[in-house]
Amino acid sequence: MEKAIVKLKKGEGRTLKAGGMWVYDNEIDKIEGEFNNGDIVTVHDFDNYYMGCGFINTNSKITVRVMARAKGQEITEAFLEERLKVAWEYRKKTVDVSSCRIVFGEADFLPGIVIDKFTDVLVVQSLALGIDRMKNTLVDLLKNILKTDGILIRGVYERSDAKVRLQEGMERVKGFLGEAFDTKVEIVENGVKYLVDVADGQKTGFFLDQKYNREAIKKICKNAEVLDCFTHTGSFALNAGLAGAKSVIGVDASELGVAQARENAVLNGLQDRVEFICTDVFDLLPEYEKENKKFDVVILDPPAFTKSRNSVKNAVKGYREINLRAMKLIKNGGYLATCSCSHFMTPELFSETIGQAAKNTHKRLRQVEYRTQAPDHPILWAADESYYLKFYIFQVCDEK
Repeated sequence: MEKAIVKLKKGEGRTLKAGGMWVYDNEIDKIEGEFNNGDIVTVHDFDNYYMGCGFINTNSKITVRVMARAKGQEITEAFLEERLKVAWEYRKKTVDVSSCRIVFGEADFLPGIVIDKFTDVLVVQSLALGIDRMKNTLVDLLKNILKTDGILIRGVYERSDAKVRLQEGMERVKGFLGEAFDTKVEIVENGVKYLVDVADGQKTGFFLDQKYNREAIKKICKNAEVLDCFTHTGSFALNAGLAGAKSVIGVDASELGVAQARENAVLNGLQDRVEFICTDVFDLLPEYEKENKKFDVVILDPPAFTKSRNSVKNAVKGYREINLRAMKLIKNGGYLATCSCSHFMTPELFSETIGQAAKNTHKRLRQVEYRTQAPDHPILWAADESYYLKFYIFQVCDEK
């Protein structure tokens, strides 16, 4: 059957022409031929110039996600296998692959799907209709690729329970792909042991993108009193503890997260030096300020305060507030590690917001380093959405 043809309006397709992979609904002039949502279609410019092929879904504002750009290239099993091989080889060269993100959607030219590896378990998150049809094939192919490197996968879990699936006209689903297994998986990262709950933990169970940022805070935490805000399952706090911190307090509003963090502290023999509190960070920081509590290091790893352009103003207020509160709790010459995981909070806006917080607290910041997400979450320059994590370490000095 002939593929349907998606024709763009004159002057549209700028993202695609710049190397991106998305075609938005308002860029399309007409669709010629028959198709069902999820089918592979071809994309042509207004003058019939061939621009690539990918899967279509008219329920989504991102109507076409392009997978291949060369004319005559077909989306076959061999095509998918090659994409996965390239993704795996890239990880082997750039990160510790004991636990890592093997597929990062558009940035690996496999739009709409994420595959994480936690030791010997794979976690799949499928976010688009077309790729959802291919997920079982992708998983089987990837297991075979890993097997050739002597890595045997004992189980696969699907975490396609993100709200964004509803925008694709799909249900949110989670569960085993294949045989059931124990969904608490032990991993080791930067020498720290974690029990990752792939069934009920946030996103795919663990935030792999901060891997090397967690390593980076170790040097400032030796003999330090550390406060780790939004600790989730304790990752920054445990890295601080392992680095030789005097004491660490990890704070999170999630009872499940704090319970897992305490379990992870015991796993690493750090329960005497690393404690966890279940409370709202926005309530706790002003309390600590009233008590005149001071720390050598404060770490801020909040959830995304904005997931759309419409709520950026409120997000700025939130980031300014927590950074301002944190700076007031840091001893003169102490350190602040602060980050944003929201794509819509641009690097420029995030830097400006931190600067405002420093000005309002009469603090001077000396930048130690600026970092982004780990290389297994590659930033594709033509896909702005792939660049989302901003991470700073500052020395915080009083104005004197």
